Amino acid sequence: MTDRYAQYTKFDFDRPADRVLRITFNNPKTFNSLDKEGHRQFTYLWRDIDDDPDINAVILTGRGKAFSSGGDFSMIEDNMNDETSRLRAWKEARDLVYNIINCNKPIISAINGVAVGAGLVAGLLADISIAGKSAKIVDGHTRLGVAAGDCAVINWPILCGMAKAKYLLLLCEPINGEEAEKYGLVSLCVEDDELQDKALEIANRLVAGPPSAIRWTKYALNNWYRMMGPAYDASTALEMLGFAGSEVREGLAAHLEKRAPVFNPESPI
Repeated sequence: MTDRYAQYTKFDFDRPADRVLRITFNNPKTFNSLDKEGHRQFTYLWRDIDDDPDINAVILTGRGKAFSSGGDFSMIEDNMNDETSRLRAWKEARDLVYNIINCNKPIISAINGVAVGAGLVAGLLADISIAGKSAKIVDGHTRLGVAAGDCAVINWPILCGMAKAKYLLLLCEPINGEEAEKYGLVSLCVEDDELQDKALEIANRLVAGPPSAIRWTKYALNNWYRMMGPAYDASTALEMLGFAGSEVREGLAAHLEKRAPVFNPESPI
C-alpha cells in the first residue's frame, strides 16, 4: 500500500483488484468499534481517496462478525463530560458525512454483521450498499438519549421514506439485511458467504466503466443529500446538545448495566 494511507493506522488496506481499494475495519474484539483516533482517521480518509489517481472504486467492509459498532464508550463519555470533545465530535461528524458525499470515487459497502454509528454512516452513504442476510442495522441514538444525528436525517428519509425512517429512528428498531433491502435502505442483500465476492464484482464493473461519467452521475445524485444539508446540520447540533444533558447519562448507564433505560417522561420542550 502506498504511503498515502500509511497514516491511517486504525484500518487495513488492500487492493483486491486493479484500481480497487478495500478498507477494512479491523478491531474484531470490540466488533470493530472506533476510538477517538480511529474516528478522526475515518473522517478524513475520504479526502485522500478523492485525490488518489490510482483508485476508481472503493470497498468498505469489516473483519470478523461485525461491520462496525461505531464509537467506543470512551468517546461517549468524553462527549458527555468535556465541551471541547463535544465540539470536536460535532465537527468530525459533520465532516465525515460531507467528505463521503463529496468523494468522487464510487464507494461500495459490504455490510457484514452489526452496523451502527460512524461505520453505518459510511455503509449507508455508500453509492452501492450491499448487506449480508445476517447483517444487523440499527441507529441507537434515541435509546442512548441523544437525537439521531450521524447521517440519518440526511439520507434515511430519501432511502426508505419518511414514515419508515421515523419508525426505525424513533424506536431504534433493528433490521436485518433482507429487511434493509425491502425498505430500500440498502441497494442489495445477498447470502453472507457471497457478500465479499459481490462487492468485488461490482467494484470491477465500476472500474471497467467510464470514470468521468460515473463520477459526474454520483456528484449529481448526491445533490439530493446536499439539499438536505440544513436538516442534517440541525440534527447533528441537537445530538451534541443531547450529550450535555441528563438523558444520555441514563441511556449510557442502562447500556453498561444491560437493562432497559428509564427516562423522565416530562420534558421542558
